[in-house]
Amino acid sequence: MSVGVLLMTHEAIGQALISAAHHVMPKLPLKLEAVEVPPEADPDVMRTLTARHARSLDQGEGVLVLADLYGATPCNIGLSLSSLGVRLRCVSGLNLPMLLRVLNYPEKRLDELAEIAASGGRGGIFIDRACQ
Repeated sequence: MSVGVLLMTHEAIGQALISAAHHVMPKLPLKLEAVEVPPEADPDVMRTLTARHARSLDQGEGVLVLADLYGATPCNIGLSLSSLGVRLRCVSGLNLPMLLRVLNYPEKRLDELAEIAASGGRGGIFIDRACQ
């Protein structure tokens, strides 16, 4: 068994990240889905839909929710899933390095995978050394 991964994003972001991950890793080692929340979406309807996705991803080890923006509707919906009985950890600030790092550690347990996600997201940020 392994952890399922659910991307909770604004429109077009989640599927684009999954496509990019497939480009780098043609065979993804973890079950991965995206729920993209449109601006006019009813949060209660989206919560019900998202819970269904999360339950289908959970193979007994829980679900890692990767959200694009902390405090925004997609992240809030992801966080609310625990009140519906979904075992999860949520990490915000989703970027491609974060997703790829998670996918490179399919054997890790949920809590450790959340830490790996955060580390991968931070580690993928680079600031050039400006010439003076």
